[in-house]
Amino acid sequence: MFNFEFASPFWLWILLVVPLLGLWYFYTDRRQVAQLNIPTATFFKAKTSWVVRTRPLLILLRLIALTLIILALARPQIVEISTKTKSNKGIDIVMAVDVSASMLARDLQPNRLEALKKVATNFINDRPSDRIGLVVYAGESFTKTPITSDKRIINRSLQEIKWGDLEGGTAIGMGLGSSVNRLIDSKAISKVIILLTDGENNAGNIDPKMATELAKGFGIKVYTIGLGTKGTALSPSKIGIDGKLIFSEQKVNIDEELLNYIAEQTGGRYFRATDNLQLREIYKEINKLEKTEIEEFKYYNFQELYRPLILWALGLLVLDFILRNTIYRSFI
Repeated sequence: MFNFEFASPFWLWILLVVPLLGLWYFYTDRRQVAQLNIPTATFFKAKTSWVVRTRPLLILLRLIALTLIILALARPQIVEISTKTKSNKGIDIVMAVDVSASMLARDLQPNRLEALKKVATNFINDRPSDRIGLVVYAGESFTKTPITSDKRIINRSLQEIKWGDLEGGTAIGMGLGSSVNRLIDSKAISKVIILLTDGENNAGNIDPKMATELAKGFGIKVYTIGLGTKGTALSPSKIGIDGKLIFSEQKVNIDEELLNYIAEQTGGRYFRATDNLQLREIYKEINKLEKTEIEEFKYYNFQELYRPLILWALGLLVLDFILRNTIYRSFI
């Protein structure tokens, strides 16, 4: 990034004097010019008239030289600014996403899973200095993306998430356990899990409370999000003979007591999102709660421009001296 500036701009006020000085020069010069009228010297007059007419150029040379000197005193310079950032408090985050069939419910638009993808993408992009990993779970769990600072990989993996890749069910304990396992070897000062589900723990061989104790033991903070309206939602109920899902109104059951327990035990918070707006605001709130401390260093490189101005001013003054002592000598 380049910026042009004057290091000592107060000198520029003197420029206001230059026009006044020019008027004074021209006024006094006209009064001081001696005139010699010789009726018969027409040849001499024709030969020297251009010298008389161009004599004000000497004054102009001095004024330009003075202007250049003033600008040089103001020290014009080009400043090249480069910045470097240093993270003083790195945060490693694992996003644990429920991909059970109920995540296709349409109480969020267009459905819970797609609404989450959009909000989570914005969250990821707002964490440029943090490492993020992605765990998906339903009746089982697996690591979709290990912890990485490459946001393109995380976002691509997030968009690839779809229902049907895992066994049915909601294994909250396994999702939390896999997330903890991703953070065990982390050297980050702060370790965070964002666990999202829209149901109750009904599958898997890891007890959610055991996984919670494991997270607590490793100093991992867990934010839990219950996703879904309170009441009923248009959700998948069965698969038709054509292989497509059939939707019907289903009761929304979220184990909020368990999600509250996980968050409280690990120093996190529990949130409930019943629509797209609430889900977006929840991720914004988590983004504020887990701030990465970044120190910015700025480096300045100054390129001084006053030297050419001084040289031009000296050149004009020398030219003025030569002209006054040669061509215009007889008229001064």
